[in-house]
Amino acid sequence: MKLVFAIVNGDDSQAVSRELTKKGFFATKLASTGGFLSSGNTTFLICTDNERVDEVIAVIEEKSHKRKQYVPATASFGAGSFSSFPVEVAVGGATIFVTDVERFEKV
Repeated sequence: MKLVFAIVNGDDSQAVSRELTKKGFFATKLASTGGFLSSGNTTFLICTDNERVDEVIAVIEEKSHKRKQYVPATASFGAGSFSSFPVEVAVGGATIFVTDVERFEKV
């Protein structure tokens, strides 16, 4: 038995959730926030048999998309002189952790 932690961009959360349910997986969704852009994410907790881990990851990979976003960056040009300009960064996709489960009960 494995526990899959998947941190998914908030924009992709609903599509991932729908597809996991369609494929027969049970998932717990937790609202989370990314540290870099402070943007909304969803952390999925999915417990599954060892043989189905690759299937879970495939669903997440298929429904989580990377995209480009512009964020403000600040540069200093001397004493008290600052300028803000947009910088393009890649956001989205998913971060996935898979761990062993010693015991699982649904009561």
